[in-house]
Amino acid sequence: MKIKLVSIPVDNQEKALEFYTEKLNFVKKIDVPVGDGNRWLTVVSGEEQDGPELLLEPAPKNFEPTRTYQKALFDAGIPYTQFNVEDVEKEYERLTNLDVVFSVKPTEMGTAKLAVFNDTCGNYIQIVEIL
Repeated sequence: MKIKLVSIPVDNQEKALEFYTEKLNFVKKIDVPVGDGNRWLTVVSGEEQDGPELLLEPAPKNFEPTRTYQKALFDAGIPYTQFNVEDVEKEYERLTNLDVVFSVKPTEMGTAKLAVFNDTCGNYIQIVEIL
């Protein structure tokens, strides 16, 4: 069994695509209209283009329980998901220079260093470096 696709709820697919490709250096993989202005829209890591796809899921706009869950996590400051990076400090500096807003600056926690940023689409995302 392999992980092929993971979804993240986004409140605006076009804005999410722009953020994930222009700020996080992900690459658009699939973009297919599925009706009502929604798309099957996936991105992959620019560093691992044959790796798992991230579905930019328009669920918050179409399914109230998703919107409620996403908002509850955001309001509590809890990251929706996490991405691993080689160097949290370096990535923090790069993203800060691109006007990405962090709610948690690089912080060591045991055997990891992490930081948390706002993806502008309703989610906090945690980046982690294993020390």
